[in-house]
Amino acid sequence: MGKAAVIYWSSTGNTEAMAKAVFEGAKDAGADVELFEVTEISADAAAKYDALALGCPAMGDEQLEEGDFEPFFTDLEKKIGGKSLVLFGSYDWGDGDWMRTWYDRCKSAGAALLTDEGLICNNTPDDDGLAACKELGAKLA
Repeated sequence: MGKAAVIYWSSTGNTEAMAKAVFEGAKDAGADVELFEVTEISADAAAKYDALALGCPAMGDEQLEEGDFEPFFTDLEKKIGGKSLVLFGSYDWGDGDWMRTWYDRCKSAGAALLTDEGLICNNTPDDDGLAACKELGAKLA
């Protein structure tokens, strides 16, 4: 496998904790992986990676964060065809509609999704949630 990137946005630290666990799982599985907050990387730079793990919590009415993440993803969306991809994020309300919508957008863009759905954790990820994040990272590797 080539290079992988874990890219996330987090307000409360919940999705950041998930991102770090995904990163750790990928690294432990032997991946050449880097970790970025979404403001640290452009969509063009992200598109150069062979595999991506994208993390964003549910915001507002179950949507991606609008200030930084949604503009980044909208630009990246055009560049993910055929790219290995996993999605993750935390939520506090709702039932995961933001993740289903986001997953469908990736599928429609032609991404090679490595799971049947995105990984979501309610609020702060517990030990089981962090273990699932590490497994997600291993799939990315």
